[in-house]
Amino acid sequence: MEGSCVCGAVTITAPDCDTMDACHCDTCRNWGGGPFMTVHPGPGVQFDGKDKVKAYRSSDWAERGFCGECGTHLYYHLLPRDEYFLAAGLFAESAAFKFKRQIFVDRKPASYTFANDTEQMTAAQVFALASG
Repeated sequence: MEGSCVCGAVTITAPDCDTMDACHCDTCRNWGGGPFMTVHPGPGVQFDGKDKVKAYRSSDWAERGFCGECGTHLYYHLLPRDEYFLAAGLFAESAAFKFKRQIFVDRKPASYTFANDTEQMTAAQVFALASG
């Protein structure tokens, strides 16, 4: 898959992925004004224009990246596993992604609900999965 930020200063190449997830955690909603819609393509994510990427260390275990030129949200980077969760909207294929999972559903505000039938995980379930 190939994608880019709004201004094109950062391009991303990632292994093909056909599913997307939504994170409803407080930080994702604060960062982007709503749930963070992501794809998790696995290893092999490459950035061109990496000198334009700015990263913010949002927790002890992760950082969030954005384009320093246009501000486009690029990724959530899980540091211990060196895994990238990329913003689904970066990719032209985003309309074809199957909506698979919602995480931090116990933190989701009542002001919105997705109609899709998805797997749902609470914060406790996400942290248990992440810790092995």
